[in-house]
Amino acid sequence: MTGEATVEAGKVHEFTTRSDAETIAVGRKLAALLAPPQLLLLTGDLGTGKTTLVKGIAEALDAAEPDEVTSPTFTLLHEYEGTREGEPIKLYHLDVYRIEGERQLETLGLDDLLTDDALVLVEWGEKFASLKKRATGAIAIHAAGGDERKITVTLKES
Repeated sequence: MTGEATVEAGKVHEFTTRSDAETIAVGRKLAALLAPPQLLLLTGDLGTGKTTLVKGIAEALDAAEPDEVTSPTFTLLHEYEGTREGEPIKLYHLDVYRIEGERQLETLGLDDLLTDDALVLVEWGEKFASLKKRATGAIAIHAAGGDERKITVTLKES
């Protein structure tokens, strides 16, 4: 795994991974650096490792073991409770691929999820202008040939 070890607002940080284990490791690093509240869009084609990255974030927050984290494609939302620096934290993992419009998106109750102690990670959120506007950052994952992935993290300045 290569890449930067810090994530600061207003900066772009890139990581390169060559296995699922390395992608999970990047997720663990990100968990330590993402202070709630955050609404992050996870972008990337099918199979690029968005859920794999979330596995590392959940593990680092003591919210779930990696094998307990699955894609919420059909359930739309998975909720995990963990801790960060001794404080309770909620991790919400959404997949809005199957949501067809802003009106249907509203039924998910995102406003209720965006609390001061929450990290909200949304796969396919770039489909919706309302989510892009409200997002505090994005994590883009791109296949770079074989098992190699390029992970780009961008956080908006507060």
